[in-house]
Formats: sequence, structure tokens, C-alpha cells
Amino acid sequence: MMARWRGGQGNWWAAFVRLAPTLWLAAFFLLPFLIIVKISLSQTAIAQPPYTPTFDLAAGLAGLRAFLAALSLESYRILGSDFLYLASYLKSLQVAAVSSVILLIIGYPIAYGMARLHPRWQPIALVLVILPFWTSFLIRIYAWINILQREGLFNTALAALGLVDTPVAWLSSDTAVYIGIVYSYLPFMVLPLYATLEKTDATLLEAAADLGCPRWRAFWLVTVPLSAPGVAAGVLLCFIPIFGEFVIPDLLGDSRSVMIGQTLWTEFFANKDWPAASAVAVVLVGILLLPIVLHQRAQARADKD
Repeated sequence: MMARWRGGQGNWWAAFVRLAPTLWLAAFFLLPFLIIVKISLSQTAIAQPPYTPTFDLAAGLAGLRAFLAALSLESYRILGSDFLYLASYLKSLQVAAVSSVILLIIGYPIAYGMARLHPRWQPIALVLVILPFWTSFLIRIYAWINILQREGLFNTALAALGLVDTPVAWLSSDTAVYIGIVYSYLPFMVLPLYATLEKTDATLLEAAADLGCPRWRAFWLVTVPLSAPGVAAGVLLCFIPIFGEFVIPDLLGDSRSVMIGQTLWTEFFANKDWPAASAVAVVLVGILLLPIVLHQRAQARADKD
């Protein structure tokens, strides 16, 4: 009897463990997202909350019918007709794509070098990579403002080396945004790459060398294909949050080229247009879900092969 009870308890615990991630996503992603979708179908109003309609449970079925009848796609129509939103999405796509490529170019050699270190030194290298996380993200971005300003450390170093005669205006430019993004998101690229490269079977490279394959060619034919899962994970971990980035472009960027995160903030807090902001957020989530779905399908196809 005791064994049966323990077996039943184990089954309940296993079912809870399997169900817990679904419950977590439903509570902290699906439910808030549905609320945002509902607000995106509302109309702006000078009220509290600043949109209509709101659902009154006391009105019963008649109230539900009136609530559904008042919903509208007006915010999405405005979103599709105003070039400001399209320009913001395109700017975010450009910055996220270029930044991800730069991060991959810089992060891959770092991760490769870490994976080839003696096991004794790998934990130290890993700590050095994650060390920036020990400081507040906002403080680190403000530090870059001091570094990149006209009389900052960067211009001082360039002048000392004789590379510039007059201080360069780095701040309020796309260059400053890329610098801040690459600095902030580099660990997100290095860590999944390191995790993949560190597990690479060294005997495969030895076999390639025994067959007369040069080291550089073995790297491209063996190491790079085997590290593809790490590359995909690193690119997704960087591209998705960069696409919706707000703090870095707002503090380091130019007001003439606005990313979608800044547009979203402006609609919510400056214009108080919650339906338009919610519509922007819904479309943003849809765009960011696309690469995740494509990656999952490609991963499933690779597992079948």
C-alpha cells in the first residue's frame, strides 16, 4: 500500500513538473498578452484607464455584447497607414541585424578561445565574461555616455595616439548605439557559443588532421558546422531583445532615428495612447515570434535527419 501511495505521489509530482512551465507561461505571458491585445482593440479616451470600452461584470451578457461590439481595429489601421511606425520597425530590424552580426564576429573568437583553454582556466574566463552583469545595466550605459562624450576617455585616447585632431562627436549617433549594444549583449552571444564549442569532440579535428586536412579547413568543415546550434541560440538571444531595445538608443542614439522601443514608450507615457501602443506591442511580439518558430522548425527537421 505504501509503495502504491509513493508511486501515486511520484506520478502527481511528475505531472506537476511537466505542467509547471505551461502554467508559468500562461500566467506571465499569455494572460498579459491577451490584455494587451484587448487594449489594442479599444479606442483612446480621456478617462482612467485611458481607453474604451471596459468590461463591466455586473452588466452580464448584455454588457459582454456591448463590450465586443465596441472593439475596433482602428489602432491597427493607423499603425499601417503612418510611416512613423514602419520606419521605427525597419530601424529596429536594421540595428538588431547589424548588431547580431557584429556580436557574432566578435563573440565567436572569444568563445572559441575559451573552449580551447586549459580546463583550469575556463572558469576564470567564464567569470570575466559575465562580470559586467554584476553592475547595473543602467549604470554601465551611463558610463558609456562619459566615455563617448567630446571630452571623454575615448576622444582623449584617440587624440593622444594622434588619430584625431579635434574631438569626434560619438554621442547621439548610430555608432554610439552599436557600441553600447555590442558591449551590453556580448555575453549573450559568447555563453551559448562557448557551451557548444566546449562540447565539441576534439577527436574529430584529430581525424581531419590525420586525413591531411589543414587546421583552417578543419575549422570551417568541422568546428563551424558543429557549433551551428550555439550560433543560432546566440543570434536569437541577441536579436530578439535588441529589436525592442529602449534604454541604449534613448541614451546614446539620435532622436532623428527612433527604434520601436522608443516609439512604444512615447505612445504609452507621452501621448497616453494606450490602444496605439498596445497595437505596436502586439505586432512587435508577432515579429519576434517568427524567428523563434523558424528556428524550432529547423531544429525539429535537423533532429529527424
